Amino acid sequence: MHRALMVKCQWQSRLGEAMSRSLISYIADIFALSDEEAMVRVQESNDSKAFSMLHNRWQPKIERFCRWQLGDAHRGEDVAQEVFMRLYARRRQFRHDGQFSSYLWRLAVNACYDELRRRQRKPELSLCVADDEGNYGEAMLESDEPSAEAVFVERERSHMIKQALQKLPEMYRSVVLLRHYEGLKFREIAAVMDIPEGTVSSRMAEALNRLEEMLKPEIGS
Repeated sequence: MHRALMVKCQWQSRLGEAMSRSLISYIADIFALSDEEAMVRVQESNDSKAFSMLHNRWQPKIERFCRWQLGDAHRGEDVAQEVFMRLYARRRQFRHDGQFSSYLWRLAVNACYDELRRRQRKPELSLCVADDEGNYGEAMLESDEPSAEAVFVERERSHMIKQALQKLPEMYRSVVLLRHYEGLKFREIAAVMDIPEGTVSSRMAEALNRLEEMLKPEIGS
């Protein structure tokens, strides 16, 4: 009887170890997936771990974009979460031969557009600048110990750029943010916004011209 109990305990221990190794292997496999492979798992089997991995990979970028697009840290966070809710709700619409990043950025751009349209009759957007942590009102500086004058100048410059960006029409602001703040190439922006690459180029040129005209009175020619 005692021997039977020992055998049972050994079997349970081995089973636990096997299950643990299996779980670790499964998690490792999940994190090794490309975005597209993970999205297919979400699409076909509602894989919550694959979706969580996509959220963790992309949430900081999407939230930063939404904060800059909306000019509001709190609403930016809320809209970023809405983007991932839309991603899951519309998972069936993702094409297996498509690029996940383009699909997600398109959802983010459209979610911000929807929020801005809801605000059309509301007061002006916040004009303070946000850093990567979502803190508004503090300039992003290169130096570890900037002088008080350097802090003031950089703060004023960031404030002016933020104001100018918020005055751009949505279609121009999105191109600037995706290119200069998120580092997307023109062809990637074209895929996100579903427009020709030439249109992206012309919108960027127009956006920069408008920004220059708005900033000239403040910083001089």
